[in-house]
Amino acid sequence: MFKNIREDIASVFARDPAARTTFEVLTCYPGLHARIFHRLSNTLWHAGFKWLARFISHFARWFTGIEIHPGATIGRRFFIDHGMGVVIGETAEIGDDVTLYHGVTLGGTSWKEGNAIRPWVMEWWWGRGRKYWARSISATAPRSVPMRWW
Repeated sequence: MFKNIREDIASVFARDPAARTTFEVLTCYPGLHARIFHRLSNTLWHAGFKWLARFISHFARWFTGIEIHPGATIGRRFFIDHGMGVVIGETAEIGDDVTLYHGVTLGGTSWKEGNAIRPWVMEWWWGRGRKYWARSISATAPRSVPMRWW
């Protein structure tokens, strides 16, 4: 678990130029806190403690402003920057090295398939209030594509 937290802290430093110290990241980054709570609730969810997992995710939403369902699948080095209002539903599948910004909603339209976001589909694409309700997305984007303002 501590290895994963160290990896998450390193991803904050890699993607946020405002991050100054490890102590600051550990105490002042709600995206990191939400990820830690999600790891705990996800473990409980898969162990069959569904109510406890939902209760922990509910507390995490109150504490961080970020709602992640305990059944959501999230890859390594996931980073939520300015995460107020981020909602990640149960059917969401997020790959490694993904960054989300505030106000992003990932929700499913089916119990059978989720929303899959693959590595590096972010930084410019899934920010600024984007809402996504569909079965899946698997596009990967080059990091040099300019930001779009619509």
